[in-house]
Amino acid sequence: MIDFLIERMHDVRFMTMLLAAIAASATAYTLIMPLFAGQDLAKRMKAVASERERIRQRERANLARTEKISLRQSPKQLVSRVVDELNLGKWLAQEAAREKLVMAGYRGQAPYITFLFFRMMTPIVFLLAAATYIFLLTKTNQPITIKIGICLVAAYLGLQAPMLFLKNGISKRQLSIRRAFPDALDLLLICVESGMSIEMAFRKVSTEIGSQSIPLAEEFTLTTAELSYLQDRKVAYENLAKRTGLDGVKSVCLALQQSERYGTPLGQALRVMAQENRDMRMSAAEKKAAALPPKLTVPMILFFLPVLFIVILGPSYIKIQLMH
Repeated sequence: MIDFLIERMHDVRFMTMLLAAIAASATAYTLIMPLFAGQDLAKRMKAVASERERIRQRERANLARTEKISLRQSPKQLVSRVVDELNLGKWLAQEAAREKLVMAGYRGQAPYITFLFFRMMTPIVFLLAAATYIFLLTKTNQPITIKIGICLVAAYLGLQAPMLFLKNGISKRQLSIRRAFPDALDLLLICVESGMSIEMAFRKVSTEIGSQSIPLAEEFTLTTAELSYLQDRKVAYENLAKRTGLDGVKSVCLALQQSERYGTPLGQALRVMAQENRDMRMSAAEKKAAALPPKLTVPMILFFLPVLFIVILGPSYIKIQLMH
């Protein structure tokens, strides 16, 4: 069986067919996924509604007793048992990991336990895969130290894979929020100047901005719930800033806190913050546009110029060959 796999992996025709099948599947997945994008908003808003209900129950319980309670969904039994028995919370836990999970949209104890489980399992899986490929599937004449070093590098990549997954999720979520946040501030300003309270304004904007940015609608809905049930409204704004991790959102939350504390006009603060966030969005777009020519230099040299030379010099070369 191993010899058959090795033979297939060295077969150029089979590997070409395999890569073509993977590329076709990825293309089909890319074309099909936008058809199901509309259902994502309803699922996320349903999850936010359940989160709001948990906040309400927690705050009602806190009025009766001072100790904190957790009403979040518990993780799976197998994953939780492995994490508890191996005491991964002590060896792999990081407070920054909890914040990154929240920023990526994963809340509660269940995602944290799952993150610890995969933080332990991915180095083992990468190490075993690298060792199997190097020592069993391929017959190389490299020294044993180089083979062991490759296995250790694979284990290190497996250790960093969950963090890279979180960073990728955070960057996508922040990009969606950053693009829609100035428009959300404009809607929030209209709602506030029309006479709505800040809670009703956040709730209204969360329903309207969902078609443009689902993460921002989710964050505004959670902020509405926290403003309604938390005793200190300042905590709700601070939580919004922590969950997003964006400087523009932090400045708006600070302005909202100061407006409620000192009684400054909320509409004027929102108008200034909306203009600043719009300028920040425009400057980010200009920065990307300015960085585009250097990024296109290497692809043009590798892909465009050879084709251009073939198109220009190809007919002349063919004529010269026919003359000889």
